[in-house]
Amino acid sequence: MEKLKERWGIEHNWQVVVIFCVFAITGSTASYIGKPVLSLLNITTESYGSIGYWVIRIVLLFIVYQFLLVFFGWVFGQYKFFWNFEKKMLRRLGLKRFVD
Repeated sequence: MEKLKERWGIEHNWQVVVIFCVFAITGSTASYIGKPVLSLLNITTESYGSIGYWVIRIVLLFIVYQFLLVFFGWVFGQYKFFWNFEKKMLRRLGLKRFVD
């Protein structure tokens, strides 16, 4: 637990629990709202085929997940951790110019 706290730059054990909860809530929420969003955008397997539908769904869920992660991090008082986490991920994806 100490190595994780040191790596993440947090001080208390309760922060680790909150961070894990935020990851769980964000993943569940992104998955839950995925199908209604695709329906709203009229994206179905009939119109895009199975492979196209799943590629669009995965990309859409990835984007929604990133926004929800920062939002839920803010709601649970861990905005700084999740914003830094998000910036690190965007840099790894080659989108450095959008965060610096």
